[in-house]
Formats: sequence, structure tokens, C-alpha cells
Amino acid sequence: MKRYTPLLILAFFFLAITAKAQDKIPSIKVKDLNGNVVDASSLASNNGKPVVISFWATWCKPCVRELNAIKDQYIDWQDESGVKLIAISIDDSRNSAKVKPFITGQGWEYPVYLDENSELRRALNVNNIPHTFLLDGKGNIVWQHNGYIPGDEDHLYELITKVSKGEKIK
Repeated sequence: MKRYTPLLILAFFFLAITAKAQDKIPSIKVKDLNGNVVDASSLASNNGKPVVISFWATWCKPCVRELNAIKDQYIDWQDESGVKLIAISIDDSRNSAKVKPFITGQGWEYPVYLDENSELRRALNVNNIPHTFLLDGKGNIVWQHNGYIPGDEDHLYELITKVSKGEKIK
């Protein structure tokens, strides 16, 4: 057992380092709906106001329910907190052409980007969708959640309000 101890310690540190969640949005390329390449790290900028980033797909029913629930309140959220919502589609290149007409049909008023190769999704360790990140005014990831049940958007807004006031989230 003693000869395996250093190996176990090394394995533990390797796992701890690789399992560490990102604290900022990494510099990975995504596309907007017009095919323009954008650095994902730039999406975290909102003049010191919070940012919500939601990973979703056209085939994900809970994702669509979440984004539709937010849509109904989004203008009020912006007026009250200055929050910016960004939706990141993980539809692959075979399905990405469906995203723009899908969004138009839903009437979503927030920017949508495509992560066709799932590079950003993997970098942020997003395994299930919907997966929502809340960033503070400095671009730090302060909260994340996956899944959706009705009412989650109310909890998200409570957190947005705290972050917009500079309060810490516990």
C-alpha cells in the first residue's frame, strides 16, 4: 500500500485540478446566428451588470420551457437589474440551421450563439441541459444550475437581484 500512496496522491491532485469548475467564461470561439465568429469570453461583459448564460438545444423540451418562462419576464428583469441573457445552442452542425427559425418562432429577444462543436460546453463542464450560469458584473461565474422545473426562473431572478446589488450568493 505504501508504494501506491504517492500514485494515489498524484491521481487525487490531477482529478482536483481537472474537476475544478471554470470561474470565468473561457476564450473559445462560438458563432452568432449570422455565422460570425465571436470569442465567448467577450459575452461576459455587460458594463458591470450581471449576465445569465443558458446552454440549450432545439430538441430539449425543458430548455425551451425555461427560456420561454424567462422571455415572459426578461424586459422587467433588464429594467430592474440591467441583466443580459445569452442563450448558447449546443445543436450540432447538422441541426444548427434550425436554430434561427426556431428562435424566431419562440419570439426570444435575447442573443443566441452556436457552440456547434461543443467546445465551450466541454470547457465549462456542461453535461446536462438546460445548464444556466450567472455571472457577476466582473464576469465571474457565481452560480450555476442544471435542469429546469417551473419556478426556477423566480429563484434565478432573486439571485440576479442580489448580484446586481453587489451581494454575495451563498
